[in-house]
Amino acid sequence: MLLHVTSPQHSPPSPHPAPGASEVTRWSARRGVRGPAGAERGAIMAEWLSEIIDKDSGCPVNAKTEIVDECESIWTQLEECQRKLMLRRKETLKKSDTKLPLLKMLLTSLTVECKQWQKRSPELISTNPGMLSALGQKELQAVKDNLEMVLAAAESKNKQLEEDLKREQQWHEEQNQLVDFLTKMEEETKAQAELAQKSSDIDELQNEILKVTTFKNKLLIALTEFLEEHFPLPKEGVSAKKNSEKPAAELITLHKILEILIEQLMHRPHEPYVTINDSFWPPYVELLLRYGIALRHPEDPNRMRLEAFHI
Repeated sequence: MLLHVTSPQHSPPSPHPAPGASEVTRWSARRGVRGPAGAERGAIMAEWLSEIIDKDSGCPVNAKTEIVDECESIWTQLEECQRKLMLRRKETLKKSDTKLPLLKMLLTSLTVECKQWQKRSPELISTNPGMLSALGQKELQAVKDNLEMVLAAAESKNKQLEEDLKREQQWHEEQNQLVDFLTKMEEETKAQAELAQKSSDIDELQNEILKVTTFKNKLLIALTEFLEEHFPLPKEGVSAKKNSEKPAAELITLHKILEILIEQLMHRPHEPYVTINDSFWPPYVELLLRYGIALRHPEDPNRMRLEAFHI
């Protein structure tokens, strides 16, 4: 497992000096390094290393010394870089051209630093197995703690989702019951509406039938009155003049003849002909035949039928 040297400037300084900080502090003061690259950085780095290398980690003392030596080498390089930068900053510039060259120098230095960081390859803090084992255990412990926190958060979220799911399922079931109830109500309403419509249609049909029946009765009454008024039965005196012999049967009215013909046509459409007997007064029979109201049988002149006006 490769571990990188973390920049100490990102770690918060500890209020109390840790074991090992005095050596780095004395080293920084001895070399005159000030600011972030001096004693404060050394104290911070020593404190950071002391947090990793404790008595329970099982790391030997020579590993600590080795780490301090490596830090001393790194600080030497930083001191050299700082010295070069200080020399470049001491170059005198004209007052009028001070701001622009400084900005250009800053841009150049930042560009170079960025390229160096991009080209830099990971470096091991130490090759000591004990030190690497201690760092690995600390890193794994941190990863374990983070994973446990993630697991606890996921379990809490899953529990909340399960409760939400139960509520949604209950709500869905209630909605289904409501839909079933409304569907039944709709079917019952449709059935009642259809029944009411049928009842209304039946009532309307009965009203129409009643109207037609009333109109038929009126027509029959009007026809009867018309026939009785304009086509009465012949008087006995007129009948005796035309026919000296007394008729064998009693004559029927024209209205009665029409009734017989209509009933025969409607009740027996396959045999609509009626036999002309002595009760049919011949002038009335001739009247019906002449004006196309009745038709004589093509083979039997003594039979006639009503014209099928309804066809």
